[in-house]
Amino acid sequence: MTEHLTVVSHPLVQDKLSRMRDKDTPTAEFRSLLREAGQLLAYEATRDLPMTTRRIETPLCEMDAPVLACGAPVLVSILRAGNGLLDPVMDLLPDAPVGFVGLYRDEETLEPVQYYFKVPAEIAERPVIVVDPMLATGNSSAAAVALLKRAGARDLRLMCLVAAPEGVTCMKRAHPDVPIVTAAVDECLNEHGYIVPGLGDAGDRTFGTK
Repeated sequence: MTEHLTVVSHPLVQDKLSRMRDKDTPTAEFRSLLREAGQLLAYEATRDLPMTTRRIETPLCEMDAPVLACGAPVLVSILRAGNGLLDPVMDLLPDAPVGFVGLYRDEETLEPVQYYFKVPAEIAERPVIVVDPMLATGNSSAAAVALLKRAGARDLRLMCLVAAPEGVTCMKRAHPDVPIVTAAVDECLNEHGYIVPGLGDAGDRTFGTK
């Protein structure tokens, strides 16, 4: 773990990730594992959310109880694979405003192409958690974060399931102020820009497409 990168090595996270990596894991099980792993990663991604206190009355007495200072953070999914991680985080933060950034990777240049962008107005006042299962080249994540900053976001963090060293380096170079929370940093990218050993295309495996 560094200031910029947190690898969640909890046994439950690692076991679920290993089962997701297996090419024979069916879509329904993959989705279930992604949801479970996503909730565990979300605990780490929300660890340092700003807190304050609110005066409440318990059945026994009054107390200053700790609560989130700005309400629930804004959640932003990088479409479409990010939606697989969005649902489990929303389970933990049901009041969270949600935004979407639509990017696809040009298979020739490996550069991101934007096709959709819609985020809540609260993005400037609240912490923002960006979710995308795979941090491969890092180009899409860096582009999404740049768009969010231009929209007013000031406190961002990126949550992903698997990262490549190239993606971590790209994000650190482009956005050194944005911490990354992931379950693993794998060996490398192959010639097609896929993470090795990775788990394949997270979007295809989540939604049963090819």
